[in-house]
Amino acid sequence: MKVLIAGAGPTGLTLAIDLARRGIEVRVVDKAAEFFNGSRGDGLQPRTLEVFDDLGVVEAVLDAGIAPPATRAYVAGEFIGVQWMGELREPTPDVPYPNGCMLGQSRTEGILRERLAGFGVRVELGTELTGFTQDTAGVDVVLNGTERTRVDYLVGADGGRSFVRKSLGIPFEGSTDESIRMLLGDVAAEGLDHDFSYWFGQTANPREGIALTPLSGGSQFQFAAPLDGDTSLAGLQALVDRFSGGMDIRLHDLTWSTVWRPNSRLAARYRQGRVFLAGDAAHVHPPTGGQGLNTGVGDAMNLGWKLAAEQHLDTYEAERRPVAASVLGLSEASLKKYTEGDADAHRRGSEYHQLGISYAGGPLARDERARPGRVVAGDRAPDGPVDEKTRLFDLFRGPHWTTLAFGRPAPQAEHTHSISGPALEIYDVEPGTIVRVRPDGYIGSIIG
Repeated sequence: MKVLIAGAGPTGLTLAIDLARRGIEVRVVDKAAEFFNGSRGDGLQPRTLEVFDDLGVVEAVLDAGIAPPATRAYVAGEFIGVQWMGELREPTPDVPYPNGCMLGQSRTEGILRERLAGFGVRVELGTELTGFTQDTAGVDVVLNGTERTRVDYLVGADGGRSFVRKSLGIPFEGSTDESIRMLLGDVAAEGLDHDFSYWFGQTANPREGIALTPLSGGSQFQFAAPLDGDTSLAGLQALVDRFSGGMDIRLHDLTWSTVWRPNSRLAARYRQGRVFLAGDAAHVHPPTGGQGLNTGVGDAMNLGWKLAAEQHLDTYEAERRPVAASVLGLSEASLKKYTEGDADAHRRGSEYHQLGISYAGGPLARDERARPGRVVAGDRAPDGPVDEKTRLFDLFRGPHWTTLAFGRPAPQAEHTHSISGPALEIYDVEPGTIVRVRPDGYIGSIIG
């Protein structure tokens, strides 16, 4: 089987790793001449860290990133207190990564590219998908206008302006708020403690100020500021001087910047024949919710095992499009707080962690129990201790299905395990229950 992925962001790279570790021939192409170098989506949610655990990159991500920092808030140059984005939680046996991680997107992509290279696959820069046609047996694609090749499947992970989605004529339903424009970017700052985030405003209204969040691996901060005049370093310095009340903060090394507008859109379909959409090609989110990158990674993990097996492909849209719609609702709620001047607009509850995403009641969820328990078919499969050295996540890690026999001897089969003790309590199932865990870490079936 051959799969072509258009787009080498976190979504495309995650999907490529998942396919490559299953022995699938995969190409990843990107029309950019060089790799993206900027922070952009810098918030990795707990569920994404669990995916990265499964892919074998979570240690590298955590080593490179930082925990969500506290924010020192100032109004008219006066310190008003320390604020937290959310309550920091201690790891538990079932949730090993409760707090997420802050890591600039380009550094996340670098870690994923290195992992992908370990499977012999490298991103092909300067390679643009310029056309494709499909039939019932495959997809004929054109790259850079001249190279022609045939693949079994094509995946458009090529961003909000997706060539793949537009070529298919799939509507991108939603809206763009032209009334709000913000300047985002990466800059170094002297006079600030790099262990903290900062917010400077003339009032407590979050729309009337500038936020600076530390980036790991150096002295830079990601900034978010109203688009007001000059977008150069000098213009940004003028904004900091104004909003900070003249504090002695000196900016330098502006390495990346972009103008964003609140954009909330959802593709009407995620699949057309042998062509699929994933990540921003299928859904775009206001950055206020910190959900876009993470939802794309979830798309990739859902699609990867189905593509590799060439099974359940119709369930990809059925499972992931409702997730995107729900997550868009969260992002829009955060944006509403921001536009209305809510001083708590920066705070995030556990609903943003994506640990509660479930496919319960969906086409692949099979539950055959007499008594419901804590987990149901379609839920995320929790972690838990198996013995002193092994976690359930250790058993799940990899491209396979996993069978858990709770409180009973396990059948003699690969990736089948007898489970007792604390894990039995975490899952809250009757002894004798069989739980089948999908390759993407969700419970496929419960029998018992």
